[in-house]
Amino acid sequence: MSIYNVITMVGGLALFLYGMNVMGDGLAKMSGGKLEMILEKFTSSAIRAVLLGAAVTAVIQSSSATTVMVVGFVNSGIMKLTQAVGIIMGANIGTTITSWILSLTGIQSDNFLLQLLKPSTFAPILAMVGVVCLMFSKSTKKKDVGTILAGFSILMIGMDTMSGAVKPLADVKEFTDLFLMFENPVVGVIVGAILTAVIQSSSASVGILQALCLTGSVSYASAIPIIMGQNIGTCVTALISAVGASKNAKRAACVHFYFNLIGTVLFMCVFYLLNAFLSFGFMNDAANVAGIAVVHTLFNVVATMTLLPAKNLLVKLATLTVRDDETEEDVVFNLLDERFLEKPAFAVAQAKKTAIDMAHKSFEALDIAIGLLKHYDKEKAKTVAEYEDLVDHYEDELGTYLMKIGNADLSQKDSQTVSMTLHCIGDFERISDHAYNLMETAKEVHSKKETFSDKAKEELAVYIQAVREIVSMTCEVFDTEDINLATEIEPLEEVIDTLNDEVKKKHVKRLRKGKCTIELGFVLSDITTNFERIADHCSNIAVCMIQTKEDGFETHEYLDKLKEDDNPEFIAKYREYRKKYKLP
Repeated sequence: MSIYNVITMVGGLALFLYGMNVMGDGLAKMSGGKLEMILEKFTSSAIRAVLLGAAVTAVIQSSSATTVMVVGFVNSGIMKLTQAVGIIMGANIGTTITSWILSLTGIQSDNFLLQLLKPSTFAPILAMVGVVCLMFSKSTKKKDVGTILAGFSILMIGMDTMSGAVKPLADVKEFTDLFLMFENPVVGVIVGAILTAVIQSSSASVGILQALCLTGSVSYASAIPIIMGQNIGTCVTALISAVGASKNAKRAACVHFYFNLIGTVLFMCVFYLLNAFLSFGFMNDAANVAGIAVVHTLFNVVATMTLLPAKNLLVKLATLTVRDDETEEDVVFNLLDERFLEKPAFAVAQAKKTAIDMAHKSFEALDIAIGLLKHYDKEKAKTVAEYEDLVDHYEDELGTYLMKIGNADLSQKDSQTVSMTLHCIGDFERISDHAYNLMETAKEVHSKKETFSDKAKEELAVYIQAVREIVSMTCEVFDTEDINLATEIEPLEEVIDTLNDEVKKKHVKRLRKGKCTIELGFVLSDITTNFERIADHCSNIAVCMIQTKEDGFETHEYLDKLKEDDNPEFIAKYREYRKKYKLP
């Protein structure tokens, strides 16, 4: 084997690993976080969890990625540790799909249809289709499909290149002798574990083994221990990701490790015990790519069937390993887990979910603050202050997390969501600030024992009702992304501006008649100013939502066009809200 063969083999390996990464990223982006959402929600039974774990891993082509995601779920409190066990086991089954795809390289036949199944036949065609989709299509979905096809083609071409490069090794005695050493089960397991730990992908290490099998130098006696070790080595990624995580997240990583370790030990003990009595004849036969896929799948299916009924014992073992002897600080923003950044589509979904929670916290703060204007309560005032501080923290955490997501390769939809969320969280934070201001105003009125006239109270009640509706509507629009509903916010904001002017004018009239004091006038001005600015922030959010979806106009241009005299929809809605919120 010459130096050129070595270079070709390394290049083939590089293409293989890169293709697997590109294909996995393309599949994850195309799913838009939906596969991970399914993992989060549909894990009520152990069997269902196993099937879901297998399905998701088969799609994203990485058991390590699925397991890291599960560690993130457990760390976030989204998923219980007992739910995670089934998904982890299923992930090990799902990852075997790669070995079956790669087994196509071993097809040896002159049959035309079978020849079409060989990577050397279909990979260039898929590559061409993928490149055409990437270069000439404007559709995001078609580009994602192009990425998947191109990645798959690169993977298969890399495998084919690697296989061709190692064929001369069949004539190298030192190489064939090396694999005789791996027939020792312990040595084989250690080598498989180390190789997989280094490249952090059992699918990739199995692919490398399949490529080496094409030399005819690898017997099943050597291959089986290596495959067992590969399942242990793949645990490294999850164990690394659990560093600095919550105790339950560390336990999830331990469950993954113990499942593979115990499964390997049991499988090896039973297999070699049977071999001692039955003397399996195939052990000294040269392993082929399909045979490797069979062993890989058989081990993971048998291990899952054996250990799934004992999943609670795995949880107990993980709990004994990671004890509850230390107090652990609660994490408020655990949905924004760094592990989710490995799959940006899901990270975007988690960020949006957290931003929606922030929006509702802002509304709750405002709702409580408005109630304080009528009946002041010291504890409720404290709650408003706590909510305002919490929303500030939300903005900081979300802003940082969204900026990290923004550096990833996102689909157009996810990119829009990140942009829209970044713009809107500042307005929600300002709404909570105005809620705090209203609480301070209520506190001042209470301390001075002042009260508004009955007429002023009636007018404020109408104003408050309008403000409550616009904030509630804004939260709903942000949550559902209902653009039709978003268009109704601006007419209501205009009505609130009108109410603001009318409330001030009516107060001036009462002041002239001596029915109100100057001090209460300042208080009323503070309240109405905060209300008006809250409505402005709601308008900003609605316009941002519409602008992001339409993706083609400026904010001021949109507002000017919306308020034109001949805009029938705006006029009709304005009149409707004007009639609904008419001052007494």
